[in-house]
Amino acid sequence: MQVSNLRLLLFSPFVPPLSLSPLKPFFPKSKPYSLLTALASASASSSHPKRRRPIPYRSPGPRSKSTLRHRDKAMEDKTESVSFNKRRAEGNDKNERPKKNLQRKVRALNPTNTIAYVQFLGTGMDTLDTSPSVLLFFDKQRFIFNAGEGLQRFCTEHKIKLSKIDHIFLSRVCSETAGGIPGLLLTLAGMGEEGMSVNVWGPSDLKYLVDAMKCFIPNAAMVHTRSFGPTHGSVGGPMADETQFTDPIVLVDDEVVKLSAILLRPSFLEGSQLPNGVPIMQNPREKVIDDSMDHASEPISPNGRSVLTGKPGDMSVIYVCELPDIKGKFDPAKAVALGLRPGSKYRELQLGNSVKSDYQNIMVHPSDVMGPSVPGPIVLLVDCPTESHLQELLSIQCLSSYYADFSGPPENAKVVTCVIHLSPASLISSSNYQSWMKRFGSAQHIMAGHERKNVEIPILKSSARIAARLNYLCPQFFPAPGFWSLQQSDCLAPESTASSEGSVCESISAENLLKFTLRPYAHLGLDRSVIPSKVAAADVIHDLLSENPEVVDAAQCVSQFWRQSTETRQEDTVMVEEPWFSENTLPSCLENIRRDDLEIVLLGTGSSQPSKYRNVSAIHINLFSNGGLLLDCGEGTLGQLKRRYGVEGADNAVRGLRCIWISHIHADHHTGLARILALRRTLLKGVPHEPLLVVGPRQLKRYLDAYQRLEDLDMQFLDCKHTTEASLNAFEGATESNKRHSSPGKDRQQKVDSTLFAKGSRMESYWKRPGSPVDDGVIFPILKSLQKLLSEAGLEALISVPVMHCPQAFGVVLKASERMNSVGKVIPGWKLVYSGDTRPCPALTEASRGATILIHEATFEDGMVDEAIARNHSTTKEAIEVGNSAGVYRIILTHFSQRYPKIPVFDETHMHKTCIAFDLMSINIADLPVLPKVLPYLKMLFKNEMIVDESDEMLDAASVAS
Repeated sequence: MQVSNLRLLLFSPFVPPLSLSPLKPFFPKSKPYSLLTALASASASSSHPKRRRPIPYRSPGPRSKSTLRHRDKAMEDKTESVSFNKRRAEGNDKNERPKKNLQRKVRALNPTNTIAYVQFLGTGMDTLDTSPSVLLFFDKQRFIFNAGEGLQRFCTEHKIKLSKIDHIFLSRVCSETAGGIPGLLLTLAGMGEEGMSVNVWGPSDLKYLVDAMKCFIPNAAMVHTRSFGPTHGSVGGPMADETQFTDPIVLVDDEVVKLSAILLRPSFLEGSQLPNGVPIMQNPREKVIDDSMDHASEPISPNGRSVLTGKPGDMSVIYVCELPDIKGKFDPAKAVALGLRPGSKYRELQLGNSVKSDYQNIMVHPSDVMGPSVPGPIVLLVDCPTESHLQELLSIQCLSSYYADFSGPPENAKVVTCVIHLSPASLISSSNYQSWMKRFGSAQHIMAGHERKNVEIPILKSSARIAARLNYLCPQFFPAPGFWSLQQSDCLAPESTASSEGSVCESISAENLLKFTLRPYAHLGLDRSVIPSKVAAADVIHDLLSENPEVVDAAQCVSQFWRQSTETRQEDTVMVEEPWFSENTLPSCLENIRRDDLEIVLLGTGSSQPSKYRNVSAIHINLFSNGGLLLDCGEGTLGQLKRRYGVEGADNAVRGLRCIWISHIHADHHTGLARILALRRTLLKGVPHEPLLVVGPRQLKRYLDAYQRLEDLDMQFLDCKHTTEASLNAFEGATESNKRHSSPGKDRQQKVDSTLFAKGSRMESYWKRPGSPVDDGVIFPILKSLQKLLSEAGLEALISVPVMHCPQAFGVVLKASERMNSVGKVIPGWKLVYSGDTRPCPALTEASRGATILIHEATFEDGMVDEAIARNHSTTKEAIEVGNSAGVYRIILTHFSQRYPKIPVFDETHMHKTCIAFDLMSINIADLPVLPKVLPYLKMLFKNEMIVDESDEMLDAASVAS
């Protein structure tokens, strides 16, 4: 009765007076205290009388009689209302947030431009999970080509200010090249009082990405997204003139650089059809289209009709960056000979303007006094993903003037300085591609595709050092990262680009932060001065022990815990090394537990946006031979999987995924989803398999449906609300009822399907109430699919629990199936609960009763309760109180604000069954008894580092992300 009464109190129709801020609790400010603690106090009042606290007085206001009865009953039970931001939880706080007019950066250019270079930003180089980014740097302008997942975290690590980026260009529009765009736009939108924006350019496929991002990114953040080239649609009429579409499309043309795009489409035979049966057509002429949020319609071709050149996602781009010629040296002697006095006219001639002679009746032209100009450097960035694209590449005529064997007018010939290849190594090694490369003469070729040798050099050096230190202290919870375990492996030998026929064009492999200098001209060429050196674990540990010699003894103490644990299990008794262990008797579900039953891998433990030390939310539930699940999937999740398991091991983990569960629509919890799904589709191509089940809030379906127009994700979706306990009970009840009344035979399933949602049935009454539309022909098979995959994974249930954060926010409960020991005794399965983002929540507490593990968000420290309430997050103490109230065996705290870069602030007195999560921490279920004992040593490892501001740009963008 307590819980039901509390729910009535919590969700009563009381509306606070207008004088109260919507970001404060609905009662006068007092020392924050959780409803969940009050529950525990009421149940344990006899043994702990001091824990009971008075109910805070709630401001008077108009109440109905029923509301007063609910309140009075709740007060009799000595409980109190949870403090939370109700308007934010209901999604009604948008009008209260300050309106931002996001500024597009416009800076005065420097025509003389003394510094210019191309630099490789090594996103994906150590994990092979995403396309590397390329930075084109000028004194007053910054361009980035491709923005895969991890770009934002990389820039934070290497102090590259996102606020200085003017343009982002995509060579293709897919999860590999554009996975970092959503997070980057949200971070820019949160900078400063007014926020910032950036120009995003890409082929016409960019429209599909923009349409998908509408589901969770504010309109203002995408007002400067622009696509170019042919659009996708279907029209009648004759094929357009191909030649009118093959010229370069000029995107930027100023005194600093001219940047053009040449479209590269798969080569299809004329009159052929795409897989969807639509004929191939061409856009009559080039067009740049504004894909901003203000333009909801399909991009329109010049004749007003949509056209198609291939399926979305097929189009690739070659970018041509041409710097202005370097003017020759001014010769003062020639100027004097032509009758000019020293002064302003010298300057005019250097700027390219003709002037009249001071002593002679003639005009003096720049060519009369200037030495010969030096052609400006030209850089090509080529992304040729498939053999079909290569056929088109070989036939492009507009590139002919850039070839060394150009036979046209000499004044039209152009000399290419550097060619950057994003194409896959398998394609580059072909004889056709090698022959094409040779046509550029002496140009420097740099291979920026996935090079295996780069795997051994982590691009995120700060987090790699933390991982090495944690591994030294406690290798059981912090296994060596995948790149270190592979450093001596033969598989890291550089991949040869030799072709089967003919000689190989000379080239080099890109490395993280490798530069190619364009200005000053005297330094033209490669610059390796800032390439990071290889990180050796031994060197990291040497530095650690020099700084903190106590770690040696600490590591020995930690290892002793496992020896004691082994001895204890052999004696078949409960460990009592600490006084509080007597309060934590080993749960029956852990009796004779096997190490290959469950491992919890915390891939991302930070909130809001990635940082140097913590990625955003993701948890891999490793069920070993039974596969695995992902709980949340923030940006960079695939990269974290590769860092934990190694490149090949992560691919196996993705192949083995049974389900991905997403807690809510905020970007830090799901923007890594498309990349995971796309990789799984590729890995399982040609292998019989089922689409991967994604369980998430209904807004996520809108995003995935829109995104799948761009890239097939090979998934099926199930709304979290269909997996709540009430929903699943209705489903099971209706299924059992139909089984009892259905006739045997092969038409039984058809009868069940047709009657499950029949008028008046339990399922019909549950799902088809107002506001709960459901396609019964779709939901029932997916629920059956969920049951099947859970059974195959050794799980009994996956139950979503509504929580208090934002609309359609959920936590989740996973229950393992019962097992039988060697003597036939039935042992209950473990129970794991993950909170997602939430305030302390009665529903989640109830769902956590008797759980083996509770993974709960703890975004803020105990002294920041007001911030936690305003943003509907939890403090460390509140999260622990949830676990204590529910009688949870072990609590793992995660989702820390990025203001705590290495370790959050916490009070050890409350941590007797709790541990702090770190990225790549791997907790085997057999090691749960030891888990809290490690915490003091983790704190010792990071002494004097509890709060450190790591970057000027490390802003809390939670309000923007929502």
